[in-house]
Amino acid sequence: MIRTNRDKLVKIAVGGEVSPPKLHAPTQADSTGRSFISIGMAGIVYNAQVGDLAFGWKADHIEPGVSIHNPDEHADYAMHYLTCVGNDAVVSSGEAAGARGLVSGEHARLLIDFAADDLDRLNIGDKIVIQGYGVGLELLDFPQIAVRKCSPALIENMRLEVNRAGQLVAPVTHTLTPRLMGSGLELIPEFVDQDMVSEDRALIEELGLLDLRLGDLVAILDQDHSYGRGLRQGGVVIGLINHGDSAMTGHGPGVMTLLSCPTPDIVPVIDARANIANYLPFPSRMGSQGK
Repeated sequence: MIRTNRDKLVKIAVGGEVSPPKLHAPTQADSTGRSFISIGMAGIVYNAQVGDLAFGWKADHIEPGVSIHNPDEHADYAMHYLTCVGNDAVVSSGEAAGARGLVSGEHARLLIDFAADDLDRLNIGDKIVIQGYGVGLELLDFPQIAVRKCSPALIENMRLEVNRAGQLVAPVTHTLTPRLMGSGLELIPEFVDQDMVSEDRALIEELGLLDLRLGDLVAILDQDHSYGRGLRQGGVVIGLINHGDSAMTGHGPGVMTLLSCPTPDIVPVIDARANIANYLPFPSRMGSQGK
């Protein structure tokens, strides 16, 4: 049993609305200089959900399910910072009012998973309320491990264990090294993810990463994201694959920080089942949650 301070955490309502997809230009260049139309970010994505492959889509940074933002800048920051993976969400306006979802991640917007028939009833601009719960979460026996963006429900279902050496054992589907990590290194982990660098497809295939799935838990070795992102020999980060691949140079599937330790006190173990779709009741995997 991993002891936490969940009984000391505040649960608070935050909210936003379903974001429309936007384009800053008709096309943009991929890593070979060819132009492509960017599709996959924002809006309502009907056919890519938690548990689906991260590679292979004719899309850029595909965000599974529903992407939301708050048009008020400060309220948007609050929504990002106060929401954690696994938090409950409910549609509060429009035809889909009452439909229930779960937060699956965070990118430029907040990502929420809904059942397929609820996606069909959602509209751009519909409002969604989230029960933000998890900020301040601590692993009481591991003060050296920083917890980021994890709801208590996620931590309790990640099958974390303590080995005989007193280290935290965390199941992951893959391990990554710093040379694979690109865009987002300069950004704080409480707000946005860090992309893998995926344009060298031969390397990605050689490393066995083409089977990465949205929602997979992965380990980044020799990094520490406790206070920003940086290199740290012996450090370990446990992250979540939150969005799909990208054709842009320096980009690829996103890794959202969940746990970080500057010392080797997190031990990743390979387990193909280490995906949040297997840990939490995501509606896209269970059928309608509407009222």
